[in-house]
Amino acid sequence: MIRNLIFDFGGVLIDLDMQAVSRGLQNFGLQAAGPELVRLSQEYETGQIPTDWFLGEVCRRLPGSREDEVRRIWNATVSGFPTERLDFLEALKATGNYRMFLLSNTNPLHMEQAKQNIGNRDYQRFRNCFQGFYLSHEIGMRKPQPEIFAFVLQENRLTPEETLFIDDTREHTKSASSLGIRTWHLQVGRETILELHKKLS
Repeated sequence: MIRNLIFDFGGVLIDLDMQAVSRGLQNFGLQAAGPELVRLSQEYETGQIPTDWFLGEVCRRLPGSREDEVRRIWNATVSGFPTERLDFLEALKATGNYRMFLLSNTNPLHMEQAKQNIGNRDYQRFRNCFQGFYLSHEIGMRKPQPEIFAFVLQENRLTPEETLFIDDTREHTKSASSLGIRTWHLQVGRETILELHKKLS
């Protein structure tokens, strides 16, 4: 029986524009983020570098760019949060049947943008849905590292077999499965979190 639910944020709950950064980089002659930009973003996601350092380093690699441009391009990834998903989470919590947690690879800039897009009142409603709220840049780990899943399990004394992890990235669900956690690889565009009942029956 599933007693615990661990939700990814981007793609599962809030919509993302995964091509936004690539489109923005084309203005500077790049078709996609290269290895150096990927490394920087991962360091930023695990809290190893602060926001001003991250923006400065990206600017240095994009000649002629300004920090406000980089910030706009970076945050264009974060899109909308449909009201029905928030209502769904609140109704799920109200049943009292599940302990609910959020586990996200994210960073300070994206979380600021998410709060702005959602609005202060609804963002607080969103936070209140979860018993634990784990952001990669705050805990210094990121998916798919097995350690991040072990950390959430241990900190909350969760039994893996009673825990369902929902994420839109196969690599992440495979890692969670290796610890005995039940998983749902949610396929964005084909499924939505509103179909969760199908995975709990």
